[in-house]
Amino acid sequence: MAFPFLTIITFSPVVGAIILLMMPSESKMDPVQDAVRITNLRKVIRLIAAGFALVSLVLAAWVYFQVFQQVEAGSTDMFFFQDGPWPWVPQIGIGYHMGVDGISAPMVLLTGLASFCGVLISYNITDRTREFYAFFLLLTAGVYGVFVALDMFLLFFFYELAIFPMYLLIATWGWKVLREYAAMKLTLYILVGSVVALVGVIAMYFLMVDAGVTASFDFMDMIAARDAGVFDRVIFNDLFGLGEVTFSEIWFPFIFIGFAILAGLFPFHNWSPDGHVAAPTAVSMIHAGVLMKLGAYAALRVGVQLLPEGAMVHLPWIVFLSLINVVYGAFIALVQRDFKYVIGFSSVSHMGLVSMGWATMNMNGYTGAGLQMFRHGVMTALFFTCVGIVYDRAHTRDIPTLGGFIQKMPLVALAFVIGGMASMGMPPFSGFIAEIPIYMGLWEAGQTIAPYYALIAILAVISIVVTAAYVLRVAGRVFWGEFDESKWHDPITDARAVDKLSLVLLGIWLVGLGIFPGIMQPMITHGMQPIVALFGGA
Repeated sequence: MAFPFLTIITFSPVVGAIILLMMPSESKMDPVQDAVRITNLRKVIRLIAAGFALVSLVLAAWVYFQVFQQVEAGSTDMFFFQDGPWPWVPQIGIGYHMGVDGISAPMVLLTGLASFCGVLISYNITDRTREFYAFFLLLTAGVYGVFVALDMFLLFFFYELAIFPMYLLIATWGWKVLREYAAMKLTLYILVGSVVALVGVIAMYFLMVDAGVTASFDFMDMIAARDAGVFDRVIFNDLFGLGEVTFSEIWFPFIFIGFAILAGLFPFHNWSPDGHVAAPTAVSMIHAGVLMKLGAYAALRVGVQLLPEGAMVHLPWIVFLSLINVVYGAFIALVQRDFKYVIGFSSVSHMGLVSMGWATMNMNGYTGAGLQMFRHGVMTALFFTCVGIVYDRAHTRDIPTLGGFIQKMPLVALAFVIGGMASMGMPPFSGFIAEIPIYMGLWEAGQTIAPYYALIAILAVISIVVTAAYVLRVAGRVFWGEFDESKWHDPITDARAVDKLSLVLLGIWLVGLGIFPGIMQPMITHGMQPIVALFGGA
């Protein structure tokens, strides 16, 4: 039996969370008499959390490069490092089955980077430290699980596991002005979307039962059912005069949009900026950096890959929703005063490019969208790290109030500039090699799907100009200009060593991937090939 790398990656954070919750609670200690003991306890808690996050990151990096080597060697396998399948509820075809391919391996690595850096950036948490890190580790475990699950029930299990600790982390440790409202809003949006998608998957299962094929929630069995034409079964012979309507055509928009809510698809996006702003810095890093990719990934994996006939019918109108995401999100980010809201609406804009890439139904668009998920995840995690460092010292995110911070924290300023260049799509940063294929895919789709795709590509380019405007505006007002020491109650200090480590770990990918796209692009192309082939591409 192969070594269960994916299981260890997924459940290491759970083990860490359990260990943390078994430790003494600092809330039961006297803050004066037990001050030294509390300080030492917090150090141990942070080290344990960082240790378990690091274990998952190291193994995620190892799996990533193993998949990379297999792709380079010309492997035609769809999935790698499969743990299972092992029966879980065999009566209804539920099993424990994990694997990664060229699409999910980068997402697993992204989760490792964001979670480990999130632990480092949270070293200033002093309120119920034990509980904070325990819930944060549970959140990352849920995200890992979605990216490696090859069973639809298992996928939903981890999907919902990620929602519960997210709610607690925002509602308990978030920004007091907004945290309860934002936590409830986020939870309701994501929960409703996932329930709608779950109903669609259950309907797929019962259609498999009715068709007499192997009925289970295993992804490979569902692919076999798709290839057998089970999901293209005609449900209505003449619905509203539209002629024959298949199961795939009916259920695709519910499944795709149900998941895409978590990706911030318009008009179901407005939970996202509030969630970003209200969350603690580490949670914002996971939220924007990884959790939104979880929605885009599931929409691709469950919606597009299993129901391609429905995708061909509905993606040509869903692309208009993506265009609104891209342009509207950029303009709203431009007029924000709150440093964190700028990054929140920026995420809405850039995630629109991912769903826009899915709508192209060609290799350029899909490769670009896969690269965009990874580079946007790293970029937003870097941005929120910068915001968190500034806020921890200035105790404000009001952009006009800030200024001259490059004098106190030069590495933070450099990191923000690197993230900003990647956000604009400037070469040689990763944003360029991610966005160009998406625009090429849109232009290509204008020749093969509908002429308006070319117009959408032209309109979407507006967001690049607006992105440059708000990035330069924020960088100029926050980090450049005169620094007025007298306006700050506490001295403004430089970032700590652990903060700088986070900045370096994240920033290096934005530069490295832009200069050497070959470290990821072939993997993503390999993973996308079976999906694009469903639309007649190669």
